[in-house]
Amino acid sequence: MGHRPGRILITREEIAARVRELGKEISRDYDGKDPLLVGVLKGAVVFLADLMRTVEIPLACDFIAVSSYGASSRSSGVVKLTADLSQSIVGRHVLLVEDIIDTGRTVAYLSRNLETRQPASLRICALLDKLERREVEVALDYVGFTIPNEFVVGYGLDYGGLYRNLFHIAALERDAGEGGPA
Repeated sequence: MGHRPGRILITREEIAARVRELGKEISRDYDGKDPLLVGVLKGAVVFLADLMRTVEIPLACDFIAVSSYGASSRSSGVVKLTADLSQSIVGRHVLLVEDIIDTGRTVAYLSRNLETRQPASLRICALLDKLERREVEVALDYVGFTIPNEFVVGYGLDYGGLYRNLFHIAALERDAGEGGPA
C-alpha cells in the first residue's frame, strides 16, 4: 500500500473537547430554530455523529455526498453530487457539516447548490480548515481546528477508503523507501 498514519496532529481528547465547544455554540446560535444538520458523506459521518450529541436543542439531520478525490490523495478539482438530500430544505435553517475544507471547491459547490433550494439560512461547520490550500474563498461559520498543509487521516478522513476509524487525526506518511502522498 505504501502509506500509513504517522504523527498525531490532533488527539482524541482535543477533538472531543473542541466538538463539545462547537455543540455549545451551535445550541446557542440555533436556539428556537430547529436546525437541519447536513453531513457531507463519507468523511463527516464521525464528526457529525459526535457533534449532534453535543447539541442541546432539537435538530434533524440529513446527508449529501460529493466526489472530488477518488482513491487519490490529490483532488481532481471536479466536484460531482453523488447522493442528494432526502428532504426539502425550503425555509429550514441548514448547517452544512464538513470534515475538512481544503481548496474550498467542494464546499463552494455545495453552498451554491443548497442556496438554490431556498433555505432560511445556510451556515458551514468544518472540523478542519486547511487554509493554506484555499483556491476558492468560502466563509466558514464554525471551525474545529486550522491545520497545516498536510494530508491527514483519521476521525472520518480517509486515504483510499482506509483509516476513517482512527480516534485521532494523523499526518499520512509514506512507508520507508517510497515518495510522499501524491
